[in-house]
Amino acid sequence: MEGVQKPQGSVVIIGAGTQGRRLAHMWSSGGGTVCLVDLQEQQLQDALKYVEQLRADATDHEGDWGKIETSQPSSLQSTLKDAWLVVECVPENLNLKRKLIIQLDELAPEGTIIASNSSSYGIFEIIEGMSLKNNKRVMSAHCYWPPETSAIEIMGHKDSDPRLIDLVLEQCKKHGFSPFHVKKDSIGYIYNRIWAAIKRETLLTLSEGVATPKEIDAIFKDVLKTPKGPCEQMDVVGLDVVLDIENHYAESRSGIPTEPRDYLREMIQGGNLGVKNGRGFYDYEEQNIIGLVVEFVVAIDEARVRFTDDAHLFLVFYMWNPPRTHRWLGSRKQSVDY
Repeated sequence: MEGVQKPQGSVVIIGAGTQGRRLAHMWSSGGGTVCLVDLQEQQLQDALKYVEQLRADATDHEGDWGKIETSQPSSLQSTLKDAWLVVECVPENLNLKRKLIIQLDELAPEGTIIASNSSSYGIFEIIEGMSLKNNKRVMSAHCYWPPETSAIEIMGHKDSDPRLIDLVLEQCKKHGFSPFHVKKDSIGYIYNRIWAAIKRETLLTLSEGVATPKEIDAIFKDVLKTPKGPCEQMDVVGLDVVLDIENHYAESRSGIPTEPRDYLREMIQGGNLGVKNGRGFYDYEEQNIIGLVVEFVVAIDEARVRFTDDAHLFLVFYMWNPPRTHRWLGSRKQSVDY
C-alpha cells in the first residue's frame, strides 16, 4: 500500500442490525454505494426500509443518495472486491469479531481498509496475537447513534498506517459524522471511558449511602442540564450490561474499585435489571400506563390508529391484557423503528 489515494468503490457493512443500518444511511449520504451483508434476509429488508425512513426524515440533505445493495455472507469475497472500506457491526462477542477480522483480512483486496464498530473491544484487543496479512489497514471506527448522534471515534493500534487513519477521518467528516481521533490504545475510547468513570462513582456513592438514585440524578441534571441522570441511563442500558462492562474494565486495568460491581451484583440478584424488566434503580411498572398513553397519542398523531373504533378497542384491550398491548404497539411501529 505505497500511496493513499481518494477512495474508489463501495463501503461494505457486515451486520444489518441497529448500528449497521444506521451506518448504511450515513455512508450512502455522499452518493456512494453501500453493501449491507447479513445472514438473515428479513434483517436486510427491514434495514432497507429503515434507511428509507431516515432518508425521508433528512430534510436538509443535499445531493444524491447512494445505492444500498444487500448480500449474504456466502458471497462475501465477491462483495468485497470493489470495497475501499469494510466495517464489522456483528454482536459484541470477542471470538466472533476475531474470526470475522481474520476472514476479512484473507478475503478483502490489499487496498481495502478494515474497521470494527465494537463498543466493548478496541482493535488492539481484537487483533492481539493474530498474524494478519496486512494489519496496518485495521482500525476501530466506533459510532454511537447516527444520524442523531454523529460522533465517531477512530482508533488505530501500534502498527496502523497513519495515512489510513487520516483518510478515514476525512471521509467520515464528508459523510456527516463528527470524527474524533483516539490517539492511543484506550479501552472505552474517549467518551465511554469518561462515562465509565461517572457510572463507577455513581455506584460508589450509592454503595456508601451518600445519596439515593433520585438525588444523584436530580443534582446531575440540575448542574449539567442533561435529560437523564446516571442512574436513569444505567437503567436504560441494563444493569447486567453495565456489570459486564465494569468487569471488562476491571480485567484490563488495575485500581478499579470492587464496591460498584458488588453493588450491581446485589441489585441483579434481587431481580433489578432496569427498564427491560420493569425494575432497576426505579420502578417502571408504575410508569407503564403513562408510557402507553404517550404511545397512543403518538399513534393517533401518526395515523397509525383511527381515533374512533380503534381508539376504543385499544383502551379495552389494554385493560384486558397490558403485555399484549405493548407487543401490539411494538408490531405497529416495527416497520419504522427497527
